[in-house]
Amino acid sequence: MSAFPEKARVVIIGIGGIVGASVAHHLVERGWDGIVGIDKSGIPTDIGSTAHASDFCYATSHDYLSTWTTLYSIDFYEKMGHYSRIGGLEVARVGDDARMDEIKRKVASGKAFGTRARLIDPAEIKQKFPLIEESLIQGGLWDPDAGLVVPRSQTVAGKLVDRAVDSGKLEIFANTPALSLVIEAGRIKGVKTSRGTILADHVVVCTGLWGRLIAEMAGEDLPVFPVDHPLTFFGPYKEFEGTGKDIGWPLLRDQGNSAYMRDTGDPKTTEGGQIEWGYYEEKAPRLVHPRELLEKEQARLSPSQRDLDMEQILEPLERAMELTPILGELGYNEGHSFNGLLQTTSDGGPSIGESQKLRGLWYAVGIWVKDAPGMGKLVADWLTDGRTAIDHASIDYARFNSFALQEDFIKARCLETAAKIYNPPVHPREPFGGGRNIRRSPFYEREKALGGYFMELGGWERAHGYAANEHLLQKYGDRVPVRQNEWDNRHFWRVSNAEQLELSEDCGLINLSHFHITDIEGPDHLALMEWLSAAKIGGDANIGKGIYTHFLDDEGNVRADFTVFRLGDRIRLVNGADAGPRDVHYMRRLAQDKGFDVTVTDVTEKYITIGIWGPNARVTLQKVVEDPDALSLENFPFAAIRPIRIAGKEITAFRISYVGEQGWELHMAYEDGLAVWDALRSTGIIAVGVETYANSRRMEKSLRLQNADLLTHYNLLEADLARPKAKEADFRGKAKHLEHRARDHQPAKLCTLVLTDNLDSKGVARYPIGILPVLDPSSGETLVDALGRRSYTTSIAYGPSIGKNIALAYLPWSYCQEGRKLEVEYFGEKYPVEIASIGYKPLYDPENRKVKS
Repeated sequence: MSAFPEKARVVIIGIGGIVGASVAHHLVERGWDGIVGIDKSGIPTDIGSTAHASDFCYATSHDYLSTWTTLYSIDFYEKMGHYSRIGGLEVARVGDDARMDEIKRKVASGKAFGTRARLIDPAEIKQKFPLIEESLIQGGLWDPDAGLVVPRSQTVAGKLVDRAVDSGKLEIFANTPALSLVIEAGRIKGVKTSRGTILADHVVVCTGLWGRLIAEMAGEDLPVFPVDHPLTFFGPYKEFEGTGKDIGWPLLRDQGNSAYMRDTGDPKTTEGGQIEWGYYEEKAPRLVHPRELLEKEQARLSPSQRDLDMEQILEPLERAMELTPILGELGYNEGHSFNGLLQTTSDGGPSIGESQKLRGLWYAVGIWVKDAPGMGKLVADWLTDGRTAIDHASIDYARFNSFALQEDFIKARCLETAAKIYNPPVHPREPFGGGRNIRRSPFYEREKALGGYFMELGGWERAHGYAANEHLLQKYGDRVPVRQNEWDNRHFWRVSNAEQLELSEDCGLINLSHFHITDIEGPDHLALMEWLSAAKIGGDANIGKGIYTHFLDDEGNVRADFTVFRLGDRIRLVNGADAGPRDVHYMRRLAQDKGFDVTVTDVTEKYITIGIWGPNARVTLQKVVEDPDALSLENFPFAAIRPIRIAGKEITAFRISYVGEQGWELHMAYEDGLAVWDALRSTGIIAVGVETYANSRRMEKSLRLQNADLLTHYNLLEADLARPKAKEADFRGKAKHLEHRARDHQPAKLCTLVLTDNLDSKGVARYPIGILPVLDPSSGETLVDALGRRSYTTSIAYGPSIGKNIALAYLPWSYCQEGRKLEVEYFGEKYPVEIASIGYKPLYDPENRKVKS
């Protein structure tokens, strides 16, 4: 082995696993050199999850990014000669209609994201997988691209590392644990190891189960938890003896039983001649903090393989034997069975990207084998280009608030995600039960007294509607449909739609405390925001105004949207609760990289916001402000910011509307919120749940939502949010933005669709939620634009003022004609939709007269 180097361009901690190896491979592919990989075990690893993983790949998911990374990884493994595209089944048992519905939903998501999954009947399932009891299943899903990494992902990891070493770009050192990090002035400078200290410009942490221990060295944590995963083996099974196959039958998922099953092929292959049955514990998943992991010499099998107690699995195993009796016919291989540790995360997504505390320190943790090469590519592209080809908001480590990186919060959330790895199906609006009541508005107790129906976003408890307003259903019941289907109605409160209709007749208050608020101060605060923003921020004329703007990336695509307040000595950025944390880190890093003298401060918990909207908003607000004339149309123009006083409290009032009605956002200090709320409520105004703001009226106004409708794989013109002219000042992404403007038309456009018939085959009116593929009725195929991007609903909700289900979706330019008839698929059935508008054109008050009245 060569001498341990003193300097590297990049150090990869955890090079022996499939993630570390994939990152190294893709960095070399992008032209990087001077890479050093270290691992606390052998290379490839003999102690990490890669050493025992089941190694199968399914691309069925309701998440675009993970579908993309899995499909990329499948092709990657296959090109290396290490993938058996054997296909995979998911089945629903007789009587488990919820699982059958979930399978239908997965097929629709597959059409949206580009898999080849399809529905399959019991007879064909039996034909493909003879070991199953056909009479016990009602149907299922067939994914022809599902399969197995062969002979093991551990083998692939070793091969990738060898290739990178042979290229001269990578040096590796096994049995070399990282002991501490070398840190200087908020930047990573190197790693202290058992062989000595190595300095580096970048350090990438790919240590999987041990990731949190490395993060601890940086003074932070990762929202990831190792969890026991029972893996059992039965045999001998000689069906494929002499074939040389690593697997013979397709993969089988019995997710209603939270289990899967596969054969291990020819007895002469790696671990061959057995049936593997795996289970994910739903009732009491066993989390294991990395601090509790044994060292290699202490473990019976390995640190990531723990002893299995049969009591964990007896009940689901008995159910498995009913479905696949061969499990009861073969012998149980107790010595080979174990609890294999894998990683669950606090929100279902991995932690990837730069550290929140140290520049140059990167994480790639919480990644499974099925995604490893794809995630490795994203890491390498991100390090090289500062961006990825697809939007990475859902995996960016910067997305987490500080409270979400506290140990108790991580454990509470990971217990929930661990219990739902396979079952039950997770609803698109599913709330967490743990990690709640982190942030509450100053008038939270008032909202509780009103019977608030609370959900959570960004740690804030938000009422989506109020039981105290149920009487409004007597007034508006004929305009607020009852949702007969339980899935459509789950985590939705009918009163919310009645509240919207009342607001549009009179006015209402909406708690917007969830806004993420950032102050940007310092000599260069204007220069920073001018460089980052697509809209003009500077100039005296903008002082005292709210400016809606966007951050673009270097490709001119939409990275962020928000409103900035020009307050003279600072800029206050008002953002969405989930997008805000990422944007704070982004601004700080960019300012540092460009040498701007600014301070970027998260002041979210210091301020709260109340919205007051409706045709009577002005006259109602005038009853409680100290200077009623200040609110007149002449004195308070649209988009202006003015100081006002209510109940003796100073308020920054912003005349804007996200709900299509006249009114204001009222921004104030947190401690003043209760007095202002009570003063406003004393006028008789009702409280309106955030459902109106976030979903139903937003859709009627065709308003876009960051990380749903606004993504970095679409540009500002495709979202139809570009200004009439590009500003003169330079800004990030301007060159590409000008190229986009020079086109005759964009490859796609964000359009508003309406369902023209929402009755299902049983005659039940449906109110779709989630992601639905947009199909060409003549072919039944998902629409695909010139850049290969597929069409699906990015937002969807029922609009009670319009009386229709409304969706937003990017459509190929050739389909962008108002009135054009298309289809969407929801739970295996197709519904007709019509293009109501191309680009930004509201269905409710299309001329925007109400908001400016």
